[in-house]
Amino acid sequence: MSADQSPGSRMRRAVQERGILPCIGVYDVFSASLAGRHFDSLFVSGFGFAASHYGLPDIGFITWSEIVNFVQRIRTVLPEHHLLVDIDDGYCDAEVACHVVSVLEASGASGVVLEDQKRPRRCGHFDGKQIMELDEYIAKLRMVLATRRDLFVIARTDATDVDDIERRVLAFAAAGADAVLVDGLKSLDTVRALSSRVAQPFGFNQIAGGKSPVCTLSELRDAGVSIVIYSTPCLFAAQPAIEDAMLALRQQDGSLAGSRVGVRQCTEVLQENLARRQAPEVALRRRE
Repeated sequence: MSADQSPGSRMRRAVQERGILPCIGVYDVFSASLAGRHFDSLFVSGFGFAASHYGLPDIGFITWSEIVNFVQRIRTVLPEHHLLVDIDDGYCDAEVACHVVSVLEASGASGVVLEDQKRPRRCGHFDGKQIMELDEYIAKLRMVLATRRDLFVIARTDATDVDDIERRVLAFAAAGADAVLVDGLKSLDTVRALSSRVAQPFGFNQIAGGKSPVCTLSELRDAGVSIVIYSTPCLFAAQPAIEDAMLALRQQDGSLAGSRVGVRQCTEVLQENLARRQAPEVALRRRE
């Protein structure tokens, strides 16, 4: 694969050429398959992964090897989509972060989000976060940037003080991050103030019920945002759908009458994945 056709390079071009790039958070390969029918950019969400794989909050249970395996499984069935991966703080020290980045890039990831939270971590939209010293984070970021080949690297801060946010975003940009992101913002004023001061694309994280305002893509683009991460739409959509289905099953004396999806509709999605992972001539013979 030539460098200009690598997943990282293709994502970089998408960010440059489109007015704004939405990345949809997924929590397993099936949700990725469904989201991938509608959007070509997906986000491997730490919140969603922790909920799906452990049934626990996203406070540091995730291991890097499990995230790599998850990305490999998504990439197998969605070979052309942009895959942006949440890697927290890199899972430990700088050497581990660099190893994770190398393995993820070899596994087909398009980009990663590296944050400056300390462990034990919290969701970016909750209080009580602990932040690394800026020098410590910048040293890790620079090592990651020196290690990757074409991988798109977003530097994220969870700082809450306005002056500290500004200092960190400018430092991230100066270090050479491909994009910057401030998580848990309560308004777009910070984005408007800082997006014009850095050459890199500005990211924004949308999560239902979080601290940040609910915005349209047009509003975010006008504020200077280039990349929008939707962390949990698939996970949050699944929760009431499963609850409603279980309630209906109890109320209807175990009858499945009224189910919106049956075995055929579900299998269609799985067959699409099977066809994409096969050589084109094999997929054609199967259809014939």
